[in-house]
Amino acid sequence: MGIKAALSKPFAHIVARSIHKWSSKPIETQEKVFWDLVNTAKQTLFGKDHQFDKINSYEDFKKQVPIRDYEGHKPYIEKIIAGEKNVLWKDVPLYFCKTSGTTSGAKYIPITKESIPHHINGARNAILMYIHRTGKTDFINGKMIFLSGSPELSKVGNIHLGRLSGIVNHHVPQYLRKNQMPSYKTNCIEDWETKVDAIAGETIKEDMALISGIPSWVQMYFDKALQKAGKKTIKEIFPNFSLFIYGGVQFEPYRAKFEKTIGDKIDSIELYPASEGFIAYQDVEREKGLLLLLNSGMFYEFIPSNEYFNSNPTRISLKDVELGVNYAIILNTNAGLWSYSIGDTIKFVSKNPYRIEVTGRISHYTSAFGEHIIAEEVESAMVEVANKNNIEVTEFTLAPQVNPKQGLPYHEWFIEFSQEYPNIESFRNDLDAAMQKKNIYYRDLIKGNVLQSLIIRKIKKNGFIEFMKSQGKLGGQNKIPRLSNDRKIADELMKYIKD
Repeated sequence: MGIKAALSKPFAHIVARSIHKWSSKPIETQEKVFWDLVNTAKQTLFGKDHQFDKINSYEDFKKQVPIRDYEGHKPYIEKIIAGEKNVLWKDVPLYFCKTSGTTSGAKYIPITKESIPHHINGARNAILMYIHRTGKTDFINGKMIFLSGSPELSKVGNIHLGRLSGIVNHHVPQYLRKNQMPSYKTNCIEDWETKVDAIAGETIKEDMALISGIPSWVQMYFDKALQKAGKKTIKEIFPNFSLFIYGGVQFEPYRAKFEKTIGDKIDSIELYPASEGFIAYQDVEREKGLLLLLNSGMFYEFIPSNEYFNSNPTRISLKDVELGVNYAIILNTNAGLWSYSIGDTIKFVSKNPYRIEVTGRISHYTSAFGEHIIAEEVESAMVEVANKNNIEVTEFTLAPQVNPKQGLPYHEWFIEFSQEYPNIESFRNDLDAAMQKKNIYYRDLIKGNVLQSLIIRKIKKNGFIEFMKSQGKLGGQNKIPRLSNDRKIADELMKYIKD
């Protein structure tokens, strides 16, 4: 056992004890964060505009600070870019994290000296909790790869600007630098296909033990590595590969193909990082959900997702949440975001400690006929039916077809199968039945002859990759939405239908 592996166990024990301390007092922990945030920001422009000096309770806060998205913060962001200090948070941000916007174009999310440690320590603590639970440390001695965006930074105003993964890359602890791959030069390659090809070339002769990234892009790396090495499974190339870390999407729809590609089952850790803050991570294997990080400089609010678009929706703090309810998650952070809607939906699966599951995006749903199907439903249905039929699915999404050329409207599923599947009609029937069980409104529409059963369009091999490339969204943190309420993606995907 190397010195890093040996030291990791006592360090993991210290971190686990600290986590237990705050997670066993969740409401008190969040209340302390709330007051730290409000008191620190009283003298900022935002704090003065919203009379933080008159806030004496969470109820006061809700009256003073309305829910807002990026557009609501944009005027303040523009003042920071222009050089003003003490706008959303004390002084100025260390970085702006650049993310893709819809109505806003590019979004610039502030990261401060108070918030950056939480972006780093979230992933670190997830790994340490894994060590604490399992006692496994061998992976620490091997090479580690983090498939991410370029670490190169630019500037907007006087503030460094980059993708979250690129910013975090600059803060990887020194003791991990020797293990980290790919090289800085390779990591700076912008074109994703060229980058993955270079990463595969650099790593296939290395002792890779830990691999991290969004599952679809890691699968792309696996395919390229297998091609270059002339092997059939990843374990033949990397016999000591033992830990996969992922985030951004549900892993279950990818698991079967992943394990076949790897040639073995390996341990995994799920993370829930966002540009706005590191929100949760998997702290145990045998329990559902991710541990909500309550002491990481963020005060959470929640809106029932079915009320989100109401003029006066219910708005609650942690103490009032209920298990199994879909909530839009709202953040107040030590980076200067206030009642900020990040667009994600979650549900609580435990209150002791508080654990969540990410259920989708508030804007990603299918409800052309009032059914309001969400990502959690389509993902669980796909996993269930794929496992039942022993079939591997590479990628999928769905959209409504409101005006078919003939017959009733339907839900159109675009699916890329890993191999030819002869009985597509049986798969279709099973999938439709599963969706009817998951969503009673969909079932009523089928039974009431408002909709016909879903239709499957088979996408050709690598069709989703080609589609993402055509949209300029290949690699990095980009993901295929599981479902849409319009035809924008569906109509483009028609170009990649399998003959």
